[in-house]
Amino acid sequence: MAPRPPSDMKESLLDILCCPLDKGDLELEVIRKDGDEILEGRLVCVECGEEYPIEDGIPNLLPPDMREEATA
Repeated sequence: MAPRPPSDMKESLLDILCCPLDKGDLELEVIRKDGDEILEGRLVCVECGEEYPIEDGIPNLLPPDMREEATA
């Protein structure tokens, strides 16, 4: 089994991450984790309520309008 890349989301990253829209704190909602690595979930801004998905251990902190363009 190949080692996991170091980009996996960990709860300790909440100390340095903030909402890209208003710089508010982010709250973590975990759906699936492996040890201390968050594999699936979302980050929710406590100020504006915007949600940022975590998929395959990678948080997507693009603003909502850019996120839709990136998947199109």
